[in-house]
Amino acid sequence: MTARQSSLSRRSLAIAAALIGTASLAIGAHAALNKRTLDPVKAVATEQGAVTGKAGAKLALVIGNGHYPDAGDPLSQPINDARALDGALRRDGFDVDVIEDATKDDMARAIARLQAKIKPDSVVMLFYGGYAIQAGRESYMIPVDAAIWKERDVRRDGTSVEKVLELMQRQGARAKLVVLDAARRNPYERRFRAFSHGLAAINAPANALVLSSAMPGKVVNDSDGRNSVLVAELLSNLDGKSAGAEAVFNKTRMAISRASDGEQVPSVSSSLLEDVRFGAEPDAGS
Repeated sequence: MTARQSSLSRRSLAIAAALIGTASLAIGAHAALNKRTLDPVKAVATEQGAVTGKAGAKLALVIGNGHYPDAGDPLSQPINDARALDGALRRDGFDVDVIEDATKDDMARAIARLQAKIKPDSVVMLFYGGYAIQAGRESYMIPVDAAIWKERDVRRDGTSVEKVLELMQRQGARAKLVVLDAARRNPYERRFRAFSHGLAAINAPANALVLSSAMPGKVVNDSDGRNSVLVAELLSNLDGKSAGAEAVFNKTRMAISRASDGEQVPSVSSSLLEDVRFGAEPDAGS
């Protein structure tokens, strides 16, 4: 090989090495750019998955109806009760939808919103304060715009508590809680040929817990307090500490029964298959 040929070979090798180096840098820069571009997308997707795929969500629908134009004097306590429970349940980690003086359409829309949120493993709670009426062995929550003259009007305008529980069950809710503060005297009873006092026993599905302000067939009068007797005692047991729902409901029942010398005995019906808790979950291993 001549000196000139040797020089050309070395030059060719240098050019080739430079080209390879440039290509490597370009590939590395492209990969880094792709990584920077993809990382935020991945982060957003992860965050969205954490929200939409969250297991064990706690949901509550809280309804307080007080102003019934067709039922005499307004009820002063249900709206106060709904507002107080809204705060207590939010503190305990519930996603709360609270509505006041709900019409029939308001209640239907609120139940539809609740239905859309329920996922498997959700704990779902319904609170209703206001007038409710028994018809056909079911208890119906009465909207403020109800026009009730006969028992069939209750089924037409009211919302069955049992039907809401069935909806929760169909949507796959892990546990269903109901607080029904509505065992008041039927304000439309003089219009009925026949009527039943108080509310019906709730036919609840599996893994449900129901607290009502009175035993089936019984009615109670409102107290003079800002909150109803039931809600005031329930709030005192929802103190922000971790507590089993069944224990909270039973403590509420017993305290009211003792304080009223048996004049008002709330009803607790349970088909719970597991411990459902209010407040912060206990630390693992505690």
